[in-house]
Amino acid sequence: MRKLPLVTFFSGISIVLNFKKKIVLFSLSLFLYFSMELIGNRYKGKIKNGRMEGDGEYTFPTDTKYVGEIKDGKFHGKGVLYFTNGSQYKATWEEGIAIDGTFIFPDGLVYRNKNWDYCDGYDRRFYTERCYGFIPPGETQLTNVHPPPLIPDGCYDCADGFYDPKIRVITTYSGEFLRNADDNEHEWIVSTCRRAWDVPLTDIPLQTSCKQI
Repeated sequence: MRKLPLVTFFSGISIVLNFKKKIVLFSLSLFLYFSMELIGNRYKGKIKNGRMEGDGEYTFPTDTKYVGEIKDGKFHGKGVLYFTNGSQYKATWEEGIAIDGTFIFPDGLVYRNKNWDYCDGYDRRFYTERCYGFIPPGETQLTNVHPPPLIPDGCYDCADGFYDPKIRVITTYSGEFLRNADDNEHEWIVSTCRRAWDVPLTDIPLQTSCKQI
């Protein structure tokens, strides 16, 4: 009986092991894909050992999107969160946690932790007023966007979308889901923000039937 050389024998084992490894990694990739699809997440990018790796694009069920570097299935490196209302959060990430970042509002206003001089007790202008000046006399600018969006019945305008207090859901101005409001945000919105049933003073008719003295 002819015996195979040891080199051939171990080469055959190596081929089998590599083949099994590829099957396992392929199975892990399929599991990753279908598990994300099941909960509404989506991913575009490279996969290593069954986990997200390298530059990629990860989309949450709310359509908030992360674009940037990923390592071992976690946000790691430079990356940006794009929110559905147009705002962004640019940050440096370590194992899924943002360690340094900058929040940018949809209109381009950059938030600062220190020396924040926007809409404080001394300057009540909207950001668009600071950038483009005041609107003509005779008009009233109620929000940063002019003219303001029309609020659906029973809802509030909470600056990044509409809030329905009955179901405690905030949606974008185009109707897409943003988030659920907790008790603190609910109390702030109902006590601070514009309501659909607000009536500007300019819309209240003047009394014309006064008694003559």
